[in-house]
This record gives sequence, C-alpha cells and structure tokens, in this order.
Amino acid sequence: MISYAKIIEFFCNLDDFMKEFETVLIKNSISDASQPKRRNRKSKMSKSEVMTIMVIFHLKSYRNLKHFYLFDVCKHMDDFFPDVVSYNRFVELQRKVIQPLAVYLKLFGLGKCSGISFIDSTAVKVCHYKRENQHKVFKGIAEKSYGTLGWFYGFKLHLVCNDKGQIIDFLITKANVDDRYPLKNESFHDKIFGKIYDDKGYLGKDLFDKLFVDGIHLVTKLRKNMKKKALDFMDKVYLRKRAIIESVNDVLKNTCQIEHSRHRSFDNFLRNLIAGLTAYSFLDAKPSIKIQRYLPNIGIN
Repeated sequence: MISYAKIIEFFCNLDDFMKEFETVLIKNSISDASQPKRRNRKSKMSKSEVMTIMVIFHLKSYRNLKHFYLFDVCKHMDDFFPDVVSYNRFVELQRKVIQPLAVYLKLFGLGKCSGISFIDSTAVKVCHYKRENQHKVFKGIAEKSYGTLGWFYGFKLHLVCNDKGQIIDFLITKANVDDRYPLKNESFHDKIFGKIYDDKGYLGKDLFDKLFVDGIHLVTKLRKNMKKKALDFMDKVYLRKRAIIESVNDVLKNTCQIEHSRHRSFDNFLRNLIAGLTAYSFLDAKPSIKIQRYLPNIGIN
C-alpha cells in the first residue's frame, strides 16, 4: 500500500526534475529552420504526472497497466490527477517521457559506491523459449541463451549494487552476451572503486588485470578444478553475502515488475524496464547487509 505522502513525494521529485530538464533542453536545443513549424499544444496531463503514474504502477500489485489506469487512477486518484486523459492518450504520453525518466534514473535514482560492490546478471524473459520462432515483437533483437534456471529467450540485465542494496549502475544486453562483457566497458565501472564480488561466471585473468589497473579488485569464488588461493577473512564473509544482489533481482521482478511477456514493441519494453528501476530507487526498504568488520583481540599488558 502506497501512502498519500509517498505519492506526493514521487510527484514533487519528478516535477522539480522536469522543470530543470525542460529549461536545460530549451536552452541547448538547436532549431532547424528548414523543418516546417509544428503545433506544440500543451498536454492536459503534465509529463510529471505521467511519470508518477508509471512509477506508482510498478509499486502496486497490478499486472496490467490498462486495468490499473482505468480502475485505480481514474476512479480513486482523482485528488492527485484531476485532469486524466483517455488510456490511449496516456500510452502516447508515455513515449514522450521515457527519455527524461531515463535521465532522472541515471542522475538521481542510482546509489553511490561504498567500496564494497556486488555484480550479477539476471534473465529478462520476453516469452517462453519454445515460442521463440513464433515471437515477432523482438525478432532480430532478443536472443536465446542458457542460464542457471535453464533456457530463456530475451535479454540480460547486468546490475551492480552496493551493500545497502542501492543500484550503482545497470546495463541491458542480449541474452547471449558474456557476463564479463559489461565490466570490460570502462563507462560501466567508472563509478566503482574498491572491491567487487561476483560469481564464478566472471572468472578471467585478463578481466582481473584490467580492473586492477582501474583501481578495482575483483573477488570471485574458484572452480573445483582450480588451484586454491588464500582469501582475506572479510572477502570470505562478503562472498557469502553476495546473495544480496539476488534479492535485488527478486524485488525488481516480483515487486517492481520489470519482466512480463505482454510487450507489443521494443519501446514498450524499455519504458517498462526504466520505470521499474526508477520505482525501485524510491523504495524505502531495500535488501541490505550489515557486517561488523572483524578486528582481532589485542591484549595490552
């Protein structure tokens, strides 16, 4: 249940951002005199209201946006959204806010690195893998791959989070992309420092050396056929706590609803993903770990 205070908080944050975003956009836009002038009539519902409704939907128990908009927003939220539009018009307005919503997520919705980070990838399915050849919406875009839970058809969401459960950065790729690929991209790990913990899928000497040069220490578990190496006590503890990022993925899929099989376009898929990640950033209670650093007993005579 989302309180009235939280809805007001969502809207105020997004509305303040939109005012600044549109000011910067108008100031830095380049006009093209060759293009014919187009009518730019102001919409009945503001962009801030549209973005707020998108965020609220991903924090509610609804699985269908149309049902949520018609039977919840239009009937029970008229105090917050007095000038509602038709559902078809609302869908059109969503396309106009995906860019500013993505900018808001990148600037204000992500957490900061604390020196302890966790990385993992999760499957974002768009349909059952047996219906791959019948699926037309993501034909030529999505791919089939094999994960820990078997075969799936869709994409991979690569996440980096801190010990407080805040997402530091994310990247969406095709399903058949190697998990180590995002870490090889400097723009993906430029916000990370200290140690980053991951599973055996990120093993690789070249990746370890590359990240070490950039000031990042990659810590992973070893495979059974690999020679054992000594690990710091706290590294062993944090490796056991690596399940925090699995909890983040679980909240994103089951609470924020970033995954479903009813997409009708790739733009709709991106809108759903960005809105779900933004909704997660507004959550007060995120998966987190609290570890008291081990200090050896020192006797003083």
